[in-house]
Amino acid sequence: MSAQDKKAAENPMRRITINKLVVNIGTGNDEKQQANAKKLLQQISGFKPADSISTKRIPSFKISKGAKIGAFVTVRHASATALAKKLFDAVGNKVAERSIQDNTVNFGIKEYIDINGIKYDPAIGMLGMNVNVSFKRPGLRTELKKHANGTIKRSHRRITREELKSYLEKEFNVTIEGAA
Repeated sequence: MSAQDKKAAENPMRRITINKLVVNIGTGNDEKQQANAKKLLQQISGFKPADSISTKRIPSFKISKGAKIGAFVTVRHASATALAKKLFDAVGNKVAERSIQDNTVNFGIKEYIDINGIKYDPAIGMLGMNVNVSFKRPGLRTELKKHANGTIKRSHRRITREELKSYLEKEFNVTIEGAA
């Protein structure tokens, strides 16, 4: 490890943390399945889920504009880290390399019973979900705040795939499948 790499590793402003974690379940326009999805997301995250609303009409799927087509929950801070560990464990701590992009990791869970602590509920049925984990470095709020905002360099804002892979392996014990 070169001196510059050691200095970058020790810099607290280069530390990577979870910005937010979003869990999404698509239900189509079935109201019963919509209610079940919201109940399941509440059970998994401990937070109140919101409805996904369609923005356009899709006649082939019998979806009208403004219809409820899914449910999602957004989790931040320490709760996001704890939930991320639980959800990575549900997929066997394995993520495909193509699931990792700059600043984000996306993966799916085929059946909610794979998550530790969640038991099968016949009233809910069998549902899968999509998980999106977004990452950030300290100082992001400087650019996002409304009053007296500033700019941060693209190199600080962007977390490369390689940095994210090493962070996931170290912090969450995740193995990257398809990696060379």
